[in-house]
Amino acid sequence: YTPYVKDYFKDKAIVAHNPGNAGHSGRGLENIRKWAGDEDWDIIQFNFGLWDLCYRHPDSELYGNRDKVNGKITFSIDEYKGNLDSIVTILKEISDAELIFVTTTYVPENEGGRFKKDVRKYNKAAKEVMKKHAVLVNDIYKESISIHKENGIGSDDVHYKEEGNVQLSKCIIEYLENVIENGY
Repeated sequence: YTPYVKDYFKDKAIVAHNPGNAGHSGRGLENIRKWAGDEDWDIIQFNFGLWDLCYRHPDSELYGNRDKVNGKITFSIDEYKGNLDSIVTILKEISDAELIFVTTTYVPENEGGRFKKDVRKYNKAAKEVMKKHAVLVNDIYKESISIHKENGIGSDDVHYKEEGNVQLSKCIIEYLENVIENGY
């Protein structure tokens, strides 16, 4: 959804995204200083989760070696919480920006490397970390369910069709506008 957010704010703000896909929270922890750089950001919005709760097995032929039957979880909930805690600590150390965490989106039942039920557990864990650090949370999970059911790629894929990404971007845009309008 980032391109739609960028386009919406093009005359109001600079919207930047880390290069490529941020992946899991472990990759985020390794790269957060580089991604934030020396910029004087007003807001830093971040998200991890889908890659963290993914099960992978080296012999799986599914894209990304996803395998929720024989695979190993990328990061347990406790590891995920620890990574998020460290990421927030670093961000607060290097920036005075208002931090916003965006919750993980819906996982359909037939997704090959992820369990539908895990998303709520990981979102709950993330919210606990954000509460501890007084970080704002844009909880898009519930909205992502109906968006995915209408405009998801399929019942076995966590990604969205273009219209789904447009709808998700609206969840982000509305939240960011509210934060900006009410002073961060």
